[in-house]
Amino acid sequence: MREINTSLITDRRKLGLRPALFSAAWGRVLGMVLLTSLAIPSYAANNSLGNGNGTVTGPKTYSVVWGSGNGTAATSGTVAAVTTKFSADLNDHVGQDGMVTVIVQHRQMPTSTHLKAMQGRGAIVRSKLHTIRAVTMHIPASMVEELAKDPNVAYITPDRIQKMTSAPELFATAVEADIAASQFALDGTGVGVAVIDSGVAAHADLNNASGASRVVYSQSFVAGDTTTADKFGHGTHVAGLIGGNGTSSGTGNGYAAKYAGMAPNVNIINLRVLDQNGSGSDSQVIAAIQQAIALKSTYNIRVINMSLGRPVFESYTLDPVDQAVEAAWKAGIVVVCAAGNSGRSGSAHGFATIGVPANDPAVITVGATMTKGTATRVDDQIASYSSKGPTVLDHIVKPDLVAPGNRMVSLRVPGSTLDSKYSQYQVGPSGTSKYFMLSGTSMATPVVSAAVALMLQQTPTLTPDQVKARLMKTAWKGIVPYTSSTDDLGNVYPNENDLFTYGAGYLDVDAALLNTDLATGVALSPTAVPNANGSATITNTSNSNFTGSSVVWGSNPTMWANSVVWGSNALSATSVVWGATSVVWGSTSDSGYSVVWGSTSSTASATAALSDGDDGDN
Repeated sequence: MREINTSLITDRRKLGLRPALFSAAWGRVLGMVLLTSLAIPSYAANNSLGNGNGTVTGPKTYSVVWGSGNGTAATSGTVAAVTTKFSADLNDHVGQDGMVTVIVQHRQMPTSTHLKAMQGRGAIVRSKLHTIRAVTMHIPASMVEELAKDPNVAYITPDRIQKMTSAPELFATAVEADIAASQFALDGTGVGVAVIDSGVAAHADLNNASGASRVVYSQSFVAGDTTTADKFGHGTHVAGLIGGNGTSSGTGNGYAAKYAGMAPNVNIINLRVLDQNGSGSDSQVIAAIQQAIALKSTYNIRVINMSLGRPVFESYTLDPVDQAVEAAWKAGIVVVCAAGNSGRSGSAHGFATIGVPANDPAVITVGATMTKGTATRVDDQIASYSSKGPTVLDHIVKPDLVAPGNRMVSLRVPGSTLDSKYSQYQVGPSGTSKYFMLSGTSMATPVVSAAVALMLQQTPTLTPDQVKARLMKTAWKGIVPYTSSTDDLGNVYPNENDLFTYGAGYLDVDAALLNTDLATGVALSPTAVPNANGSATITNTSNSNFTGSSVVWGSNPTMWANSVVWGSNALSATSVVWGATSVVWGSTSDSGYSVVWGSTSSTASATAALSDGDDGDN
């Protein structure tokens, strides 16, 4: 299995990156906890992307047009034909002795007779993933090529490993949640949010007014461990940022502030896929997504929060986890994913480091900001570790928006792995603390999930695409063009306001709840296509799973124009991303160019994560 190390820790002093610019590893505290979408090495073949209608050209004109006036889904390029039916990272197993666990996607779900025949030849069927017409099997390595010859087999991948992607900063004023609370009587009541993570522990802040737990369903998908408690300490923190009511905090309880989520009466569906070390597998994540879909009507599951990830190994059109999140999206569930914490890595300065499943154009991908400890948002900026787009191979424009994720205080799980290893980040009275501080896009993601819950409580008829389009359109665009942040070693990380860093802007909960626009069609994140002169073309993304659907972007030049959704600053002529001096886009000979636009990527290894004691940007 291949591991996505969002929680592996490396001494930054040993990484050898340039100390004055993008030195060190990433993340800040929570060494283990900044989501691990890490570096994203890619092993798939390059995609052939078609030309679009809108081109970003020249040093002065930087408008981006998303597709044609009618905005149909078929206007963008398509992925090149796949020449092999198993991923490149299975090559080491092909023809070898021993066993390998794989996820086999089929064109039609195989029959019981077929699976019995496979078992008779040495295969062990682990699980059936009907949502994506797949089966997880433990097979002799020699069987991989034989399976690939089966005309009913669409694609074969290893059952890869998934992992999570932390002075405390308060976020309510930064995203206008305090203003929204004063205008709308919304608290998430009746909405179910599935937290696919390391489990959710019992905590008073997750109870309702009667003292009963709002964790209404729990199930473990961790192999060999049926317990649903949070042994790692990550999923409970995430759940608190979504729906904690803050009852244990506040000055009356010895805390400096009240630490509550934005949807303090939401119901939590606890789907545990990560073990005590914060590690899980693709098949476990897919099974959890499948269960969330099955339980949708029972618990009104309208949101899935995924503060986890792994590197990209093939196009999202083939990746089994991406196929699963698209199935959830089509089932009417908004999927919110952490971008990753590799924004400090590699020759491309953190560009092209979005992980899986955040690389899927359907989902809402969230980057992390730092509030700098102030009540106003005008001085807020991107966290240096927040992963940037475009995505490897498919070149999807990500993230979709950003939200506070730096030094976030939420629920503590006493005795969990994180709590034991990083006791210095307990917040509150010594010995009785009920809260913990973590940083990362893992923490920004539940802030957006909570906002989505409020939107769906207010207007239950909203589709996932309408939610995504409204959030992106109403995101605040007033971010300053250039910023920099420092880590606890004094390393400086410069950043800028461009659409691969901030997406459509900064989450604005009040504006999203005030907005009444209803998008028609799909809100797939667009695709970026590089041009020879260093500019880029942005076009609507084509996805066979959404064939026949119109695309929101460009469908109404007044309501959904790029300048409305993205804002003019993200593509301004002053941005070095688009300028002639850009280290990423300026020349095809630049090392960053091949990282971003090439067919493979090795911006960093999956083991180069955060250092011990790294607690977020200063």
